[in-house]
Amino acid sequence: MNEDRLLKFQNIFFRYDGVMTTAELTNEKVYYEDIKNLLNVGAIEKIRRGYYHWCNALDYGDIIIIKKLYPDAVLCNETALLYYGYCDRNLREWHIAISKNASRLRFKINYPNVKARRVDPHLLVIGIVEGEINDIKVNIYDRDRTICDVLKNMNNMDREIFNKAIREYISDSQKNISNLLKYAKILRIENKVNNIIGVWL
Repeated sequence: MNEDRLLKFQNIFFRYDGVMTTAELTNEKVYYEDIKNLLNVGAIEKIRRGYYHWCNALDYGDIIIIKKLYPDAVLCNETALLYYGYCDRNLREWHIAISKNASRLRFKINYPNVKARRVDPHLLVIGIVEGEINDIKVNIYDRDRTICDVLKNMNNMDREIFNKAIREYISDSQKNISNLLKYAKILRIENKVNNIIGVWL
């Protein structure tokens, strides 16, 4: 494949922030043979059936792939902790919350590493705010919902990550105790909030 054609395909992908579906490729008149050639020369990679990513795409990192594959998901748990500065570890996977009714086949992807937490639809929407990672708008749980999830899943968490998250939340001037208590009631973790957070407030 010559450089002119490669540049043409690169520009098409960049209009879609580096990630395209088969339908989008067809709409742009990029057909099966083109896709096969782009895969062969290492210009693109298949991340899931029907989804392709331009290698060395715009500097959005993994988040653009997450946003494209899971527009209905919410960043949560350790990913949200890292976003708010409640965790300082390099995480090996993206934590997302998604409806428990979503197909499990959606998570059979080659890249990036995703850990999905399946949630009842009526609980999924509680505490969602808009965040921004690498200039990409994302759905993420607010600080207070994030800490509620930490408390709810504390027995399955690394103790060091848990302790730091609680300390950072307590000292965070942007925490909203009213929201924390409201979410705790809905998520049925009022005792944990009172026993672990309440003594510091």
